[in-house]
Formats: sequence, C-alpha cells, structure tokens
Amino acid sequence: MAVILMLLTAACGVQPSGVIRGASPPSGPVEPGDSVTLYLVANGQLSTVQRPSRSLSRADTLALLATGPTGEERARGLTSDVPNGAAPFSVTIEPPDRKVVTVSVSVDELSDTAIDQIVCTAAEPGERVTVLGVGQARGPRDCPVPG
Repeated sequence: MAVILMLLTAACGVQPSGVIRGASPPSGPVEPGDSVTLYLVANGQLSTVQRPSRSLSRADTLALLATGPTGEERARGLTSDVPNGAAPFSVTIEPPDRKVVTVSVSVDELSDTAIDQIVCTAAEPGERVTVLGVGQARGPRDCPVPG
C-alpha cells in the first residue's frame, strides 16, 4: 500500500525548479489596523477610547461597553456605567437618520451616563439615537460630546 502511495505522489506532475526570484519586500511605515471608538467614563465625563479591532458590527462594539474597560483603561481611571446585563444589543436604522439601539434591560435601569455612552458609541455624525429596552424608550438623542 505504501509503495502505491509513493508512486501516486511521485507522479503528481510537479517538477522541481530553481530559485524563483520575487519582488522586493514591502517597506515603509506600518499602517495601523482598524479600530473602534468607545465612550467610557472618566471623572463623571464621557471620554473617547480607541481600541484596535477588526471590523465589528455596531452591536458588537456596544457590547464592549457592557464588558467594561480593559485593565489598562481601568488603570487610567476609566469606567463604564453600562451594566453587563445590557448586552446583547441590536441596532436598526429608521429613516430619516435615526438609529435604534435595543438593550436587554429596561432603559429605566440605565443611568443618563450609560444612555449617553450608548448613544455616542452607536451614532454616526448627525445621527440621532433612541435606546429601547423592555418596551420603553429614551430618545431620540444626540451625542452630547462634540464630534
């Protein structure tokens, strides 16, 4: 059986070749990868944070708020008012230019700061956001942080 296998692989048609020269390797500065912008809390105020990330959906980006700051971010004094139970999130668009973020808790359980974190993290420039949870809504709201 082993002899047959050797004969079959030896007869696969690939011929040996010499060294094949290619182009020069790329040079220059490395471009930073994709990142997501989150709004965490520092001293009671919203603060933007850039995290390196591959493309995330807006709902997955919002879930990062519920997970809270990284160890490095906590060391810098950053926190999140968005409770872990607020995830999972869903995000839909309603015309004209209004986004609806659905959370998994009642919006009454969310502080004004948590609502602002969600609105700012979800919104594109000029977009208004409504936060909906357990049949109740807050908004539509603009992000209170100038963009």
